[in-house]
Amino acid sequence: MHNCSNLIYPPFLYPMIAQNNTPKTAVLICNTGSPAAPTKEAVAKYLAEFLGDRRVVEMNPLLWQPILRGIIIPRRAQASADRYKTVWTQKGSPLVAVTSDTAQGLQKELGDEFIVSWAMCYGVQRIDEELRRIAEQKPERIVVLPLYAQYATQTTEAVFDAVRRVQKKVRDLPCIVTISHYFEEDAYIEALAARVRAHWEKVGDLGDEGKLMMSFHSIPAVSSERGDPYEAQCKQTAEKLRLALGLKKDQVVQVFQSKFGKAKWLEPFAVDTAPELGRQGLKRLDVICPGFAADCLETLEEIATELRSFYEQAGGSGFHYIPCLNAQNDAVALYAEIVRKALSKV
Repeated sequence: MHNCSNLIYPPFLYPMIAQNNTPKTAVLICNTGSPAAPTKEAVAKYLAEFLGDRRVVEMNPLLWQPILRGIIIPRRAQASADRYKTVWTQKGSPLVAVTSDTAQGLQKELGDEFIVSWAMCYGVQRIDEELRRIAEQKPERIVVLPLYAQYATQTTEAVFDAVRRVQKKVRDLPCIVTISHYFEEDAYIEALAARVRAHWEKVGDLGDEGKLMMSFHSIPAVSSERGDPYEAQCKQTAEKLRLALGLKKDQVVQVFQSKFGKAKWLEPFAVDTAPELGRQGLKRLDVICPGFAADCLETLEEIATELRSFYEQAGGSGFHYIPCLNAQNDAVALYAEIVRKALSKV
């Protein structure tokens, strides 16, 4: 999605432009979101926004909203708040803290000719609010980078929906350049591989009998049937990472996590696969979540804590969770490369 009515300068001219006080390029990195606090009230508000988005739950609002507000939120708000409390940090939720740190790192990496900020689809620091704030600074162009390596309508397109809403209301927005995915970027695969190798340096490699589980967020199976590329892109990422690490096919297990509701979702599910491996007596299981740019409730609580428990209770041992790319230097360098590449094509 481009909205480029202004004059666009080639990347090699950016430093010269900045010296002449011409408005800068703004970069907005986006993620799903977080409640403002780990409380029942804040989580209820967040769930109403998140699960109320038709990109997330593709159901007629007249049917879904009574279920959401009358059944789902009352039942889930307190339990979700309790889960958030287990991972909350002094800077807020892990997702917010990491995304903020990533924006700061990206600002340093890109330099003074760029203005870098972050925003969320739901909860705190919303995309529409941040885009309006950026527009007030009169940048010449805005690059919107959703931190989803694999494109899905439930995530990536939800970000673009927020951008489009602002475009309809703010008439003098500058050129907007959006990035829909980066699963195929070599730097992305190498950053993931580096995370795994660093882990192996500390605890030893898998050996002949260990397995590396790659867990991606699941989405409704009907999305693939409608042509959504997410499932295929997850498989390509898993295969590229396997090859980068030099692992045999039987050493890698690709799964999906975070299923919601009763509809059919992409599988196999991590919550089913890990216990089965435990029952088989597996002595080493390393888990990485390549589709998550930042550690969050779904990785720190659902995988590192809950999945570990299911696996070990079933008889497995040697469970290790490998952190996401987060705000590490190679992750920041990856995002800078993606931004520069997108600008070179405008």
